[in-house]
Amino acid sequence: MSVLAGVIGDPIGHSRSPRLHGHWLARYGIDGHYVPLRVPAADLDETLRLLPRLGFAGINVTIPHKEAVFDRADEVTDRARAVGAANTLVFRDGRIHADNTDGIGFLANLRQGAPNWQSDRPAMVLGAGGAARGIVDALLTAGVPGVTLANRTTARAEALADIFGDWTQVVPWTEVSDALAGQGLLVNTTSLGMTEQPPLTLDLHALPEEAVVTDIVYTPLATPLLRAAAARGNPVVDGLGMLLHQAVPGFAAWFGTTPEVDDDLRRAVLA
Repeated sequence: MSVLAGVIGDPIGHSRSPRLHGHWLARYGIDGHYVPLRVPAADLDETLRLLPRLGFAGINVTIPHKEAVFDRADEVTDRARAVGAANTLVFRDGRIHADNTDGIGFLANLRQGAPNWQSDRPAMVLGAGGAARGIVDALLTAGVPGVTLANRTTARAEALADIFGDWTQVVPWTEVSDALAGQGLLVNTTSLGMTEQPPLTLDLHALPEEAVVTDIVYTPLATPLLRAAAARGNPVVDGLGMLLHQAVPGFAAWFGTTPEVDDDLRRAVLA
């Protein structure tokens, strides 16, 4: 019997998850389908009720539903609970099981793309949504001594800082450039720089030249932030690898095979 899975979000047209999972399904000869579903917030509850009845084994979750699905799950993993958000759901025995694989996907991509990154240096994270939560948790777990948060709406950054306590501090959006001094890592988790979104324009003058700059946006692959950082000599890591690595646990849970992240996969997703 064909297994169904997919990804929900609003918007969803930018997602390369269908191409990613489709590549794995073909590689491993699995009888299954992975489909993108645009789900407005008002339809989320009904969608979560219907998908298991339609035969879906589970779904990925992207903007803006990561926190909402966490609140609606019956069971959550420790890493999802730590950040109050989920990006991977498994429908099993009439219950919704929620996980957050953003953090492990982010770290795997960072270590692969910037093997000289040092986790004993502080980090600056831009944004305060579900992805930011998972990334902050992963960074602190990896040993980063502190994370500075900034968001266009400062109150959201402060709410995120409250989750992690003394390990985090908040700076106003207008003071981000000066706060880059001494950072070992700069992470953009906002939608700024994404295709059809405004660019992220940031003065990088205070950022150390050895600091790694990474952007979880992967459409386009070279965002304005990454181009600006590379032009001044900073090592940069694009966001595609995070997408690839964070997808592994979900695929394994839905389709029963643990897939490999390699160059063939990257080329297929970029095609």
